[in-house]
Amino acid sequence: MDDDRARALLNAERTEVERSLRALTTARRGELLAEQEVGDAADRAGPLIAEGVDDAVIAELRDRLKAIERAERRLKEGAFGRSVRSGLPIPDSRLEADPTAELTLEEAEAPQ
Repeated sequence: MDDDRARALLNAERTEVERSLRALTTARRGELLAEQEVGDAADRAGPLIAEGVDDAVIAELRDRLKAIERAERRLKEGAFGRSVRSGLPIPDSRLEADPTAELTLEEAEAPQ
């Protein structure tokens, strides 16, 4: 995969992840404000479950941003598209599906 295509895929991925993170953070703020209003104190399970789900999704999005940053660093260093474990090339089809892929499919699926 050429550098321009890799850069475009990573930029698109970053834009989507950052948009999702902003939207979820904004929604979470709204939920926190709504919880502060006086209401039925008997049913706290719903908001607690939603909070846990939101926190998990936010953590996943932040992890995804870190993966994008690592892929951008590999691109800058000339190592993009190669396994970080073996140095073997990662097929373009895998990088199109996941531009942050760090391993070949075989390495990713192998038991550790």
